[in-house]
Amino acid sequence: MVLLNTYEDRDEAERAEKSISSNKRLASERDGTELIYNLFGQASWNNLYRLGMFNLPLLKKLIELREANKDYDVVKHKEIITMLRYAASSFELEIPKHWL
Repeated sequence: MVLLNTYEDRDEAERAEKSISSNKRLASERDGTELIYNLFGQASWNNLYRLGMFNLPLLKKLIELREANKDYDVVKHKEIITMLRYAASSFELEIPKHWL
């Protein structure tokens, strides 16, 4: 398990924990006078998508448009892929070829 995301709101953290699959754990810690919640789980594109991270929901829409031969925001697509390259190296994931 790896740290997937950090939350300041307990309800939001619990919703996020329920949305991901496989092994997961929510841990709280005090940061000064604030309480923060760390969500640990399996780093997978599916879990990151379910958490709404790295603009994956938008990437899905862009790919659907591209596959339907419709106009899509090519610049935004490239920005997301650049961000995903960083995420892939951080979480030791491989970007699916059809996303590129």
